[in-house]
Amino acid sequence: MTGLFSRLYDWTLRLAAHRHAPRYLAALSFSESSFFPIPPDVMLMPMVLARPARAMHLALLTTVFSVLGGLFGYLVGYFAIELVMPLIHGAGQTAAYEQAQAWFLQYGFWVVLLAGFSPIPYKVFTLAAGGLMLPILPFLLASLVGRGSRFFLVAGLVGWGGPKLEPLLKRYIDWIGWCTVLVLVLVYFLVVH
Repeated sequence: MTGLFSRLYDWTLRLAAHRHAPRYLAALSFSESSFFPIPPDVMLMPMVLARPARAMHLALLTTVFSVLGGLFGYLVGYFAIELVMPLIHGAGQTAAYEQAQAWFLQYGFWVVLLAGFSPIPYKVFTLAAGGLMLPILPFLLASLVGRGSRFFLVAGLVGWGGPKLEPLLKRYIDWIGWCTVLVLVLVYFLVVH
């Protein structure tokens, strides 16, 4: 019987080979940075596996649209945080939002850089940065460095090891998927609590 992540992996590999896949990747990268819960890595990796010669181009595409999505989240926070707060509260992200604000006040630029690189929900930080009216240029620079480092690292590793690692990845994708879920849950509880 095929596991949940095996089915998702097969589906994303088929989608990654589609001629409009770069558009889908750009849309996913943009939306994940401001409101959507699924990170673009899940599409970037199979796209690099499908087209290893385009790994750096795909990383750049993901980075640019992720930073643009982060800018959108920042602007929503800057101009409409009062309208968005009920949605943040309804999604159970109030504590995460408040923690992000506290970290911004203490660490500034470095929090955005860390959030951009790590599995911490980047969208919470984009809204918080705008809500706190932090300077936009340091926000954009930190987003570019954090998101770019992450996506170029992912694309580079998959592009370099993809053909050799793809059979192993396919074999252990369900274990990797559930371990990733566990790590994200742990990060969530460490950030929120």
